[in-house]
Order: sequence, then structure tokens, then C-alpha cells
Amino acid sequence: MNLDDLEPRKARPAIVPGEDISTLSAHELEARIVVLEEEIARCREAIGARAATRSAAENFFKR
Repeated sequence: MNLDDLEPRKARPAIVPGEDISTLSAHELEARIVVLEEEIARCREAIGARAATRSAAENFFKR
């Protein structure tokens, strides 16, 4: 018996970059854009947090 068979399968992401979108309706595409824009905003916030951490570290070590 393979132990991998006992592990729960990871859920496939709802959105896969580069996947075929030709079969999606306009409503589905709009919903997809909303999800992607939310993810972009989340990434921008994470970048801002990292920049703030770096700035704080740089200021600390300048002393």
C-alpha cells in the first residue's frame, strides 16, 4: 500500500493562470476578475508590510 493514497488530496485552485477561459461566460469572467483583483490587493499589502519591516531594520542598524 502506498502511503500517498492515505493523504487527503489537495484541492485544485479555483483559478489557474493561463488556463483556457474560452468556455467561461461573461458573468464567470467578471467573478474571476474580482477574485484576481482581491489577490492582487493582498499581495500589494504583503509587499508594503515587507517594505516597512525592511525600512525599520535599516533605520535600527543605522544608529
